[in-house]
Amino acid sequence: MPDPQPHHNPDGQQNARRTVRCGLLAFGAYNLLLGVLMFWPAGGLGWARGWAFLLTFFGLNVASVVYLWRTNPEIVVARSTPHRGTRWWDRVLFAVLNLLVLAIFPLAALDNARFHWSRVPLWVAVAGYVLFVFSMAGIAWVLRVNKFAEPRVRIQAERGQRVIDTGPYAIVRHPLYATSLFLCGGIPLLPQSFPT
Repeated sequence: MPDPQPHHNPDGQQNARRTVRCGLLAFGAYNLLLGVLMFWPAGGLGWARGWAFLLTFFGLNVASVVYLWRTNPEIVVARSTPHRGTRWWDRVLFAVLNLLVLAIFPLAALDNARFHWSRVPLWVAVAGYVLFVFSMAGIAWVLRVNKFAEPRVRIQAERGQRVIDTGPYAIVRHPLYATSLFLCGGIPLLPQSFPT
């Protein structure tokens, strides 16, 4: 006869909490690094456009994590730590892409806050923020629907991975990549700097 009581795995819950804590610490460290990469080349903390981006980036990410924790906590845990089975080339590509994205902000700070190499209209930055917010909302939708959308590509047999065909996956086969294109288009426009 089956046990009527649900089985609880305290060790699994504790590991999940620890993983999420580590992920939150990594997110905090990433924001700190982003702040240093922006404000050190800018020559101080007085760069208003830098603060506008950093606060928007932080706020949207926190809102996404809270939303996902309520709607699909499994993806928050899965994306909070790297997993075995990731190919070496995927790790390298992930690192190179992160470095390229991070390079945008010191260049923008040098241009916009310190040397004024270019003058970019405000509407360009507004368009960048629209693309950025749209992309972040799209990414949150993808992650709500797909509990297997880890940051790096791997076969997740231990989690019973299957093909997802609902939500944004009913519209496009790779919605995470599709929405990330808007992110890649929006971020360089935010600091109002042509060199980025």
